[in-house]
Amino acid sequence: NAADILTQPPSHYEIPDGRRLLGVSRRVKERVRTLMFVHLLEGGQQYVDRVWAEIEAAIHFQDWNPSHFLDTAEMTHAVGISYDWLYHEWNDDQRRAMREAIISHGLEPGMRVYGGDASHRWDQNHNNWNQVCNGGLGIGALAIADEHPLIASQILQEALNSIPLPMNYYAPDGAGTEGVTYWSYGARYNILFLSALETALGTDFGLAQIPGFKESGLYHIYMSGADRVSFNFADCGLTRMSEPMHFWMGQKFNIPHYSGFRYSELTHPERNGTVLDLLWFDSAAKDFDTRDLPPDKYFRKAECAAMRSDWSPSALLVGIQAGANQNLGGHRHLDLGTFILEALGERWILDVGTERETYQRHRNKREKWEFYRVRAEGHNTLVLNPTRDADQNMGAVCPITHFKSTPQKATAVVDLTDAYTDHAHRVQRTFQMINRESITLIDELKGRDHLDFWWFLHTGADIELGFNTAEATLTQNGKKLLVKIEDGPSLADFEILDAAPFDTSPNPDQTANGGIRKLAIHLSDILNLSLTVSLTPIKE
Repeated sequence: NAADILTQPPSHYEIPDGRRLLGVSRRVKERVRTLMFVHLLEGGQQYVDRVWAEIEAAIHFQDWNPSHFLDTAEMTHAVGISYDWLYHEWNDDQRRAMREAIISHGLEPGMRVYGGDASHRWDQNHNNWNQVCNGGLGIGALAIADEHPLIASQILQEALNSIPLPMNYYAPDGAGTEGVTYWSYGARYNILFLSALETALGTDFGLAQIPGFKESGLYHIYMSGADRVSFNFADCGLTRMSEPMHFWMGQKFNIPHYSGFRYSELTHPERNGTVLDLLWFDSAAKDFDTRDLPPDKYFRKAECAAMRSDWSPSALLVGIQAGANQNLGGHRHLDLGTFILEALGERWILDVGTERETYQRHRNKREKWEFYRVRAEGHNTLVLNPTRDADQNMGAVCPITHFKSTPQKATAVVDLTDAYTDHAHRVQRTFQMINRESITLIDELKGRDHLDFWWFLHTGADIELGFNTAEATLTQNGKKLLVKIEDGPSLADFEILDAAPFDTSPNPDQTANGGIRKLAIHLSDILNLSLTVSLTPIKE
């Protein structure tokens, strides 16, 4: 990688979407970290020169785009580690130029945020923005603290006071409220900051002991499929789970499961490690065995859960999403009650993915809930009385009210009433894993008036309806899953629909869901309902 970077021109200032410099900041960071690490391992002035070319370009940018402060934070981190890791390679003029850029483009804009003069108060947030911005600025401050102690100490004091806000949200069980891939982003800079505090000052000021943080290494382990592909709820990407931070956490907390989770991922020839994997590698990693972990897990506060038959690649497993829509703040969708199901090494019930156009609201002027992939109708949950308006209450909070795991049966009950309170007095969805062989889904509701009721499952599998249409067989790569209406109104049957919105008029310009269809149940004029559907992998 370092050799390839030598052939590339330095980065230049570009904001292709009219808002973000973030891609440039990340490219600079990855380039300099790779080049510096190779230089520190084996020498080579060509790497030092190329780092300087990258940094010289960045420090002469007009700014690091503080209007989207993630860009500023990641660039401050990149220049900060370049100043620190190759400190003895730089001359006085180069060091001075880097220090001045860190202060003028990074720390001073950060102090304006801490002082309350910015429109985006990420320092008051409980999400990944807080972790990334405080982490990036904190590393920049540590790098130049000897030469500029006043502003460095101010930044560090503010960061130490601010970053516990998102860290407290891991309590009590370790789950992030923004999903697994945003745990990766926030925790990356959180742990980079903690690691930098320890190596520079000998202490993290007790941050690692904040309740729930130690447990958060479990979040990826449980909220991913049998082959470690993410349960990509809400705005999370469909990607493989495990991060270099699992090595750091494994050593920090003496939890071999964490280190082993990362190590076993890197044993695959097609997987690539990173500089951070080498820096944080844990020799205890080989002791990892998931069979020692319980099969089921409920993460309180984040209100998500996972059940599985075992830890094998062919396991039956389900990931469940409850929690809070939070007026569509952060990266949530209108997806309370949705789930993802795998069995026989296949993902049968899936999340259709992120709608990238929701990140372009400064251009398209669309409300987030107008997009199919954000709406409840675009998830594996219920829709009552569909209209073009938001189809779950945007401020709804829906907890998992009961969770129990035994060898024969696992149960999770989600109270969905708050999501549909305009239409129903009570809505409840129960997930049961029976004998570790099948999933039973029970939906119960008491309407305020007669309802138009829809029930959806999204799948990439081929769907074949049975003779009485109360059964459907999903086929994928020669394997089968049987979906069957076990109990409910006599008129309940399945139909097959495209993964497309009921009404395209609010927003016709959205991502098509090619290769995905949905299995649906539609019941009209329903006042009270109890509906039971089973999902059973067919083992040959």
